[in-house]
Amino acid sequence: MRSAGRSLVRRNPDRKKAAIVTFGCAKNLVDSEVMAGRLLALGYSLIAEIGKADVLVLNTCGFILPAREEADGAIRAALAEKAVRPDLEIVVTGCYVEKDGPELSRRFPGVDAWLGVKDYGRIADAVEGRRFRHGRRTFLYDHRTPRARSTPPGWAYLKVSEGCSHACAFCTIPSIKGPYRSRPAASIVAEAQVLEEQGVKELVLISQDTTFYGRDRGQRDGLALLFLKLLRNTGLPWIRFLYGYPGEISDALLEAMSDPRVCPYFDLPFQHAAASILRRMRRATDAGRALRLLEKIRKRLPEAAVRTSLIVGFPGEGPKEFAELSAFVREARFDHLGVFTYCRENGTPAAAFGETVTEAEKERRRAVLMEIQADVSASKLKAWTGRILEVVRDDPRPEAPGRLVGRTRFQAPEVDGAVFIRPTHRPWKSPLGRVKITSSGTYDLRGVFIP
Repeated sequence: MRSAGRSLVRRNPDRKKAAIVTFGCAKNLVDSEVMAGRLLALGYSLIAEIGKADVLVLNTCGFILPAREEADGAIRAALAEKAVRPDLEIVVTGCYVEKDGPELSRRFPGVDAWLGVKDYGRIADAVEGRRFRHGRRTFLYDHRTPRARSTPPGWAYLKVSEGCSHACAFCTIPSIKGPYRSRPAASIVAEAQVLEEQGVKELVLISQDTTFYGRDRGQRDGLALLFLKLLRNTGLPWIRFLYGYPGEISDALLEAMSDPRVCPYFDLPFQHAAASILRRMRRATDAGRALRLLEKIRKRLPEAAVRTSLIVGFPGEGPKEFAELSAFVREARFDHLGVFTYCRENGTPAAAFGETVTEAEKERRRAVLMEIQADVSASKLKAWTGRILEVVRDDPRPEAPGRLVGRTRFQAPEVDGAVFIRPTHRPWKSPLGRVKITSSGTYDLRGVFIP
């Protein structure tokens, strides 16, 4: 759960106070920032303290059951607060609402307004109690849309599209978000220029599949061309993308990413390695293709970092298929890895397969892969000891109180490790700085600031 109020505090004692709580992914966070911008334009004051808010907006995730259960708990807590403060207005938004809106409104009649992913632009109508007609397709903001960022000053997300046109057997996103819709490149560049004027040094391009950018407009190598336009029209020193598909990494994209201002970072969810499982998942890239792609990336960009996500316990994954997956993780030597246990979702093709792996076995398999990855990660990070790296300043971390926190070009925000920096008497004024790496751990680096 993210609270958009962490840096979206705009206090005015004469105005109504709104608090926004965000669940789920970075794309949801951008949606919350857009809603926050509209509330500011309406005259609201944004605060972090739910107990002092006049309006509470819960932006939910509906991707898998645990996310929906988390949202249910937040709605119950909000209604308990409303029982104490009847004037509190509760607005629930997001993917969960889009997926199960009628059922949610039946279960939680005390909620004042419901907004699905088609209705983010109606947040002002919702909080003001005005009736509105629900949208017909997913709301997609542009550079003219008010937006109040909640990330640290040095970096920002920029959403380049909405929706997804893939047909992965396990995924509900296309049914919730609709087909892929790219923003015009001119709008993206214009927003990037605004963010640069605000002091942003790292621009993080996001969508359901950022490598698909432009395909819906009949454009090939759309992401590569977008990189080139951003490089020509901004001075942003770091540009990275998150969320891509392995089969869409083209020579043109690798060439564009060879520019030193583009972070050589690839976020490519392979999901599995066994061919039989990938066919059932409706994914195209098997272990052989994946390893050849990794070799190509690393040959073209020697300092490239690769992150992937994998699913264990998918129906049909027996000991043989899991052994193939384990061998793949050992050989691929990913820089970053996320492993998820399969969660059956009604309405997806995979739901018809039934469950063939117990929850306990799923967790065991996840632990095995993460143990393999821990050794790989520790080995890779140790190689950076003694080097001086450029880092972008990030939010403090509770596990390292009193230490500055930064990220390198090979560490993405909110999903990867960080660089913990020893305090210094000299202030770190710029969002970008140099750090000498003094030691490493399993997933994080430690260093000292170099003025």
